[in-house]
Amino acid sequence: MDGKEVLRIVDAIQRDKSIDKEIVFGGIEQAILSAARRHFGEDHELSVDIDRDTGEPTVFCDNEKLAKDILGEILGRVAAQTAKQVMIQKIREAERDTVFDEYMDMQYQSVSGTVSRVEGGAVLINLGKIEGILPRGEQIPGESFRVGDRVRAVVLDVRKAGSRVKVILSRTHPDMVRRLFELEIPEVADRIIDVRSLAREAGYRSKVAVSCIDSSIDCVGACVGMRGARIKNIVDELAGERIDIVRWNDSLQVLVPNSLQPAEVEDVILCPMLGRVIVLVRDDQLPLAIGRKGQNVRLASKLVGWDIEVMTQTELDEQLDKTVEAFSSIPGVSEELAESLVSQGFFSYYDLSVIEPDQLAELGGLTAEQCEQIVEVADRESERVEAEEEAMRVAQKNPAAESSDKTKSEPAVEEPEPAVSESEPAVEEPEPAVSENEAVEETAVDVNDAESESAAVADETTAPEELPVEEPVNVDNSAEESTEKQE
Repeated sequence: MDGKEVLRIVDAIQRDKSIDKEIVFGGIEQAILSAARRHFGEDHELSVDIDRDTGEPTVFCDNEKLAKDILGEILGRVAAQTAKQVMIQKIREAERDTVFDEYMDMQYQSVSGTVSRVEGGAVLINLGKIEGILPRGEQIPGESFRVGDRVRAVVLDVRKAGSRVKVILSRTHPDMVRRLFELEIPEVADRIIDVRSLAREAGYRSKVAVSCIDSSIDCVGACVGMRGARIKNIVDELAGERIDIVRWNDSLQVLVPNSLQPAEVEDVILCPMLGRVIVLVRDDQLPLAIGRKGQNVRLASKLVGWDIEVMTQTELDEQLDKTVEAFSSIPGVSEELAESLVSQGFFSYYDLSVIEPDQLAELGGLTAEQCEQIVEVADRESERVEAEEEAMRVAQKNPAAESSDKTKSEPAVEEPEPAVSESEPAVEEPEPAVSENEAVEETAVDVNDAESESAAVADETTAPEELPVEEPVNVDNSAEESTEKQE
């Protein structure tokens, strides 16, 4: 084997595959060693060394240097083929490790590529050197892709799979919004504007808190852009996802109202022991502060890193009175201690069950045994309340089953007509007045309302308790209407 040929091969592989020369030299040494073992067998001690400057290989057998002619015999046709396979395998492993390290350095960074194919909901994206996988769970809800579409995503994970590297991509990760801000807003890329916090529910809504080192720059306005041009590009990339940009402040008294925009906040009460913030709003602002299915307050809580509880002043007063009364019923808890606990944001037995004993002792001047007893009672009460709430949820989920059980247990419901006549004797009183003056109209109304009466009877068989409430109102209304017609 010529040393110059070895150096030429090493340089070519290093240039084309971006593999370190030392790795290539090691692969060639391993290949020659495999060929030598095939020639001499496993009984001899063999070693191979290649000069990094000249490329000349040296083989030692039982600590004796082999001559070049013997080395030529070792690297015969069959042995050379074996050496080639070993070298190719080593080079592939080195290439895989290089790609793996490259994309590991790009984790949570933005990459772009074209869709090569769609398989079972997952999208394969050609990234150049390798194909990335965008699973269904990492796609924004509602979006679809076709072959040839240009897609931007962040690198979520990189894994080795045999001789290949799997790059998992994501479009739902919060860093996707962060990278888009860096691409579309030069001030963010230059670190003039800093994205301090970010909360996202992919496909629906995101909240981004920004700050600026230069007080003369409006960080929120710079992110929105002229006529919303900058933020519009980000929204379009995220399939119409709504993005709220708020101004960051180190004070929670200012940051929490900002995070709950567009709702107007009246007061903010901090509860450091529980990491909770109580936000007071007016009655008309309560739905806006909570958001659809609690989305606004949930994202605001993630943004500031504290649990946010939104309520009105009336709800807070009722909650305080109810909690003080409940805590005062626990043995060892005085009314003063209950008020102190409530002032710190402890509103439930569960909150009290997770309090640290030293904190409880500091608030009430109690001993360690008393604190343990109070926490134990609160833990039991918390489990009881949780069991009751779970039973109520189960009952609400299965109303049809309960109504059928009631129907089976109450045979009197099967005869609805006597039940109506017994519970509603007043229904028959307006009939004579109507029949004397407007018998024809009354008959027409009765015929047209036949379906409604049959539906009412059907409803009575499934829910007998609702009939006495609804039927008198309807009949009395019809009687009043007929009486007015008569007048």
